[in-house]
Amino acid sequence: MATDTFWSDVDRHLVRYAGPGSFTGEIIDRAEGSFVFTEDGRRILDFTSGQMSAILGHAHPEIVETVRKQAAKLDHLFSGMLSRPVVDLARRLAETLPDPLEKALLLTTGAESNEAALRMAKLVTGKHEIVSFARSWHGMTQAAASATYSAGRKGYGPGAPGNFAIPVPGADWEHQLDLAFDLIDAQSVGSLAACLVEPILSSGGILVPPPGYFQALQRKCRERGMLLILDEAQTGLCRTGTWYAFEHDGVVPDILTVSKTLGAGLPLAAVLTSAEIEQEAHERGYLFFTTHVSDPLPAAVGNTVLDVLIRDRLDERARDLGARLRTGLDEIATRHEAVGEIRGRGLLAGLELSGGGPDTDKLGARVTQRCLELGLHMNIVQLPGMGGVFRIAPPLTASGSEIDLGLSILDEAIGDVS
Repeated sequence: MATDTFWSDVDRHLVRYAGPGSFTGEIIDRAEGSFVFTEDGRRILDFTSGQMSAILGHAHPEIVETVRKQAAKLDHLFSGMLSRPVVDLARRLAETLPDPLEKALLLTTGAESNEAALRMAKLVTGKHEIVSFARSWHGMTQAAASATYSAGRKGYGPGAPGNFAIPVPGADWEHQLDLAFDLIDAQSVGSLAACLVEPILSSGGILVPPPGYFQALQRKCRERGMLLILDEAQTGLCRTGTWYAFEHDGVVPDILTVSKTLGAGLPLAAVLTSAEIEQEAHERGYLFFTTHVSDPLPAAVGNTVLDVLIRDRLDERARDLGARLRTGLDEIATRHEAVGEIRGRGLLAGLELSGGGPDTDKLGARVTQRCLELGLHMNIVQLPGMGGVFRIAPPLTASGSEIDLGLSILDEAIGDVS
């Protein structure tokens, strides 16, 4: 198919699902390791691990072999049937987690896992109100989207009832948190069920709450009989330098959701909770019977992901490479006035363009385009009131030279357009 015909078919037949500038202007033909390759032969360093998911890089040989073998043996079942890959993955995930998180529900996407977690929390508590961060992103299905405040709220009619936003913590976070829950208490109809938050707000601009914040938030939940749900779609499974980001914060959630990184680019997600909560949900008739619950093929992939993470000590690698990445970003910040704050943890980093407003938005778009021209794929978050923030999340399998290459291209791109 000719290139012009391809783009004509895009215009004619594809729904645009990401707002203005929906599609990158390249035809991607294949991917391997830390790179994607265009149809015309260009090599592009992938600094977002696909959709923040491919933590083992693209076409990892052990993932490829698992898919080949498992697809030929057992790929999909009636949702009430069980297979060994599913039970093995549930057990092995529990082994990576502190007590009392030992029960797993295996699903497909982050939105679906958050939907299932919220449904469980509402059933177990007998309540329905949900608290989450302003600038949060939890998915595009009804309950998950209703708890999402960074984008997509306008024009779709009413969301799920009883959703409240609290501010992303700032310097005076203790007073801010007290005030937030004073306002929630004033608005609540007495039915506070759960608080759903990300340990690091990714789509919100790589915002890392300060030490002590999550312990205080958990106390607020306990005082009100709420469950704490942590969404580790982008932070789970070694990306931040520990197996789970909540390990930095001295808390254990009542319910944990993991997705993106669990399948290393394939659709796999999980809800993890305690035996006590699961028992209460079961006794109340918990129902989340979907087409691809407990599918053996993605579960087998999840087991291979755990094999590689454990064997290759990728939590340690994320810490080491993350330090290298942070040093390079700090050096870029000293060379360019357009660069503001650098933040993040491990191999999840954010570079904020200073200023904010239309000029910063335009600069972010120009830097993104120039990076692509130079062979680097970057993702920029642009929210009202913030400068553009580049989200940087290379594969955990990236080499040091690939980290350096990405930094070099980003440095050049900022210099070219600022």
